[in-house]
Amino acid sequence: MSILTVSNLSHGFGDRAIFENVSFRLLKGEHIGLIGANGEGKSTFMNIITGKLMPDAGKVEWSKRVRVGYLDQHTVLEKGMSIRDVLKSAFQYLFDLEQDMNNLYDKMGEVTPEELEKMLEEVGVIQDILTNNDFYIIDAKVEEIARGLGLEEIGLDRDVTDLSGGQRTKVLLAKLLLEKPDILLLDEPTNYLDEQHIEWLKRYLLEYENAFILISHDIPFLNSVINLIYHMENQELNRYVGDYDHFLEVHEMKKQQLESAYKRQQQEISQLKDFVARNKARVSTRNMAMSRQKKLDKMDIIELAKEKPKPQFNFKEARTPSKTIFETKELVIGYNEPLSKPLNLRMERGQKIALVGANGIGKTTLLKSLLGINPALSGTIERGDYQEIGYFEQEAKSTDNTCIDEIWSEFPSLTQAEVRAALAKCGLTTKHIESKIVVLSGGEKAKVRLCKLINNETNILLLDEPTNHLDVDAKEELKRALQAYKGSILLISHEPEFYQDVVTDVWNVEDWTTKLV
Repeated sequence: MSILTVSNLSHGFGDRAIFENVSFRLLKGEHIGLIGANGEGKSTFMNIITGKLMPDAGKVEWSKRVRVGYLDQHTVLEKGMSIRDVLKSAFQYLFDLEQDMNNLYDKMGEVTPEELEKMLEEVGVIQDILTNNDFYIIDAKVEEIARGLGLEEIGLDRDVTDLSGGQRTKVLLAKLLLEKPDILLLDEPTNYLDEQHIEWLKRYLLEYENAFILISHDIPFLNSVINLIYHMENQELNRYVGDYDHFLEVHEMKKQQLESAYKRQQQEISQLKDFVARNKARVSTRNMAMSRQKKLDKMDIIELAKEKPKPQFNFKEARTPSKTIFETKELVIGYNEPLSKPLNLRMERGQKIALVGANGIGKTTLLKSLLGINPALSGTIERGDYQEIGYFEQEAKSTDNTCIDEIWSEFPSLTQAEVRAALAKCGLTTKHIESKIVVLSGGEKAKVRLCKLINNETNILLLDEPTNHLDVDAKEELKRALQAYKGSILLISHEPEFYQDVVTDVWNVEDWTTKLV
């Protein structure tokens, strides 16, 4: 049975086409991975099918009474609500039903026997719905999901407006899973989850009976939970049965077949044109030339898709710093309360260190303390000399600048051609480069920030989840660039397959935290 049917969908922004005549069907129980490079329109597609965005052309039809759950990171959470309140709001329709049932009980003393019979029947139906949907164990359900996604460590009574972007995303994901919709729409759900909670979500989705559409650049995660791939490329949407690895094989084969067909056709076109040019003027061969010209005119020309620019990240390196990068003595990090035990840490020139561990235990706080952005609660940090630090923040402030203006504000001495070239090297097309940053996808925004980072001379890189939102090509290129970097690196990441080939040491922050993990 088709839950969702999309017919002849076309959409674009300005003169930039995103989809051209795209059709799509989602069947009950399908587990779909929606993939494609940054900026190909995956999030736009989600916004169109959920009605947040009207397409330029085409139809989106949901079957009747389908409950759709969408992980939307822009949802506004009300001040004064606790995490527990938000999670319990997933069951609002059940609380409303309970209220209806109580109203029926209140009226039962004032009605005729016939009306009473009808009311008792209605109450019985409501009672069954409440029982079947776990209404009487809501608190246990809330705590189970909160534990799975690491929300208990943050505190279920915490005000939602005090949360970081990553914590908000976890709350929204937990609420969505509690709602148990007929279809889940998940846009990069692993971005703010650590390894342990990604593993929990993986198990949850494997057992999930209903349909879901998942956008993710975390290939091991994607491979483990989906059975269908929809690939978005060059304004088209193509379906592949199987996981991502199987898709890669089939896609490469199709690409090679198309290239062979293109070469054969180009050769044929060249021969036909040559024959027409040589024979159209001669009376004896004019008819043959006209016949070949007709064949040319009717020919369905094969077009090869333009190769997308592959990103190139080459970090500019500053002079060599002193041997000690930093040394801490009895350092305690935190805000109003300590997040760590007293730390005696030392990092030396050339070390590349991954900071790992559950979310909310102080990895980002440690980076900011080492940078001097967050004051330490106690203890000292001694930094070496001649340090040129490049910092990649997990959450950047939004700006109304175009990509060109954003890079120009940091490098005013560059010409416009040099700014464009620098952005193009990071894998951005002309259309992206001229766009405002606010309309770009998460991956394209990350590439603009990486463009700033690689064009500043550095000898130490502090990177907070740099792979969030990046597509597969950009992630691979960033890994290569960090392996080649001669400086020192302190990196926060939840993707072992990314950092294992880059770092010399792994520091598990769970060993130092004061938080319960």
